[in-house]
Amino acid sequence: MQTQVLIADDAMFMRKVIRKHLAECGMTDIVEAANGAEAVELFIKNRPGLVLMDITMPEMTGLEALEEILKTDPEAKVIMCSAIGQQSMIIKSLEMGAMGFIVKPFEKNEFEATIRSVIGQPEN
Repeated sequence: MQTQVLIADDAMFMRKVIRKHLAECGMTDIVEAANGAEAVELFIKNRPGLVLMDITMPEMTGLEALEEILKTDPEAKVIMCSAIGQQSMIIKSLEMGAMGFIVKPFEKNEFEATIRSVIGQPEN
């Protein structure tokens, strides 16, 4: 089963890092957004099975984009990505309906376990 993934992060380098980690999990159907507004547009257009969303982005924050995505699809599987020090934002995103979070910089095993948990895929 191939799940399309939407990566939303304003840093191109971070999108590449996330893409690499996803490929290591066997996920290669990926679309990318450079800001929250673009993430909402791509979510509506593509209806990906998983969204990895940075919290701090231009035009529309990750929390604002999360809110819009969940209005469109309350069952959307969104994992928030945040740097250490944004714990209050992570808690808020979970209260809003995010299904998980990953702290940057990513630890490979934690990244993969969080992804598999959210999409309901057993570990290999």
